[in-house]
Amino acid sequence: MRTRLLLPSLLLLGSVSVTAACSSGSSGTASGTTAEARPGSSSAASPVRTVDPSKIKGLRIVSDNSEDRSCAWAAGYPDVPGASAMTAAMKKDVEQRLSTFRAACDDSAPTADGLELNISHAFLVASGDVLGVRLTTQDRTAAGDGLTRRTYWYDGKAGAYRTALGLIADSSRHSFLAALKSRIERRDGTDPDTVNEAFADRSNRAAVLDDMAFTADGGLRITFDRGEVGVPAAGTYSVTFSKATVTPWLSAFGKRAQQQTVRPSGSLDLGASATPTPAVPTHTASGDDDTDCRRVRCVALTFDDGPSAAYTATLLTYLARYDARATFFTVGQNVVAHPELVRAEARAGNEVGNHSLNHPDLTKLSRRQVAYQLNRTSAAIKAATGKAPTLFRPPYGAVNSTVRQATRLSPVLWTLDTEDWKYPNASKVAQAVISKVKRNDVVLMHDIHPTSVAAVPEILRTLTARGYHFVTVSHLRAAM
Repeated sequence: MRTRLLLPSLLLLGSVSVTAACSSGSSGTASGTTAEARPGSSSAASPVRTVDPSKIKGLRIVSDNSEDRSCAWAAGYPDVPGASAMTAAMKKDVEQRLSTFRAACDDSAPTADGLELNISHAFLVASGDVLGVRLTTQDRTAAGDGLTRRTYWYDGKAGAYRTALGLIADSSRHSFLAALKSRIERRDGTDPDTVNEAFADRSNRAAVLDDMAFTADGGLRITFDRGEVGVPAAGTYSVTFSKATVTPWLSAFGKRAQQQTVRPSGSLDLGASATPTPAVPTHTASGDDDTDCRRVRCVALTFDDGPSAAYTATLLTYLARYDARATFFTVGQNVVAHPELVRAEARAGNEVGNHSLNHPDLTKLSRRQVAYQLNRTSAAIKAATGKAPTLFRPPYGAVNSTVRQATRLSPVLWTLDTEDWKYPNASKVAQAVISKVKRNDVVLMHDIHPTSVAAVPEILRTLTARGYHFVTVSHLRAAM
């Protein structure tokens, strides 16, 4: 996620537009694309088409994060049935990023703000036999703004993962690169030597040309990270070729990707042998709860970072067995991917709260960026449940005046931290609650970890025997 500040003028040369943009942090647009606009230029103004991930059968979002603000990280990427080679490529890149980041954390002296790595995802196309995904990384240990993007492509017809450069036919790459270089080297902050050096090494081209996506009208937008083809101070460069210009250069896969972007077929088929459809619990409970927490022992279990296609449904089943209510602080990207699970949470009498769009440290963002993160997530929750949330939990528990002023949502922290993200052991997580819980505690857990969900039956069984009642955060607050 990021916000771009466009330079005062856009250079339009024939059927090609070139933009240099400065980045100013995470959030901006959901897909992490540069917004290019100029009256009369359809290619420049045409956005990259958005995709509804809830329509992708069997989709699983692979997500994980730390809760240590001194070395904060959150990462998520999609796992789509049939595209295992592409998932493996994303997993490898994410794990490499995390390894490098953790090493930087270990080598750095503690700072007041801490270090942060955030990796988010957006679907570019998911139609026919074509899948395209962009990963956007914000690394606050890196030089400059630390913002990088990479697109990943899957060719269902061939059963093969493709890099962004795979959109261009081998026989056309010379012409494509020549046209691309001629446009870039005329921009402020670049010169022929800088551009030639970026493309000189054949083995380096795939790394430099790693962010390509089709616009809604069939043009091709190529985006370069800060410092790749120009001086870092000039920011990000983006080139958009019109459909008429780029189509002759495209590979057979590129043409199919272009077609499925412009006119999506409405369904995705990558040849998966099986497309799992997780069962969604149908338990129903009234949103009203007559538990009097002034007379009985109450505790509020809270679960962050979901919903998870793999684990949330199981957790809801456990809660229903004990007529327990909980509060789910959901991540917007996961809500959009799995609205059916969020509906199931609310239908069972649980509370659904806001945990931002892609789990950044909100205190490192501008007021506008914080509002974007929270508003997009609240809209997704309302679309799924029919009710907008009233509570939010800031990632890492990080909140300041800027965050508070950006939203009318009420912040919620916790009184008992299980540290379940740090200790993947169900028994240890259960004992972290059972041995420490007090009346009216707000317990922090995560429903993206299987061991955390596995700990819940023991927690419910033991505390119910002790006379505890499980209520939502809003219910607990109303009683205090």
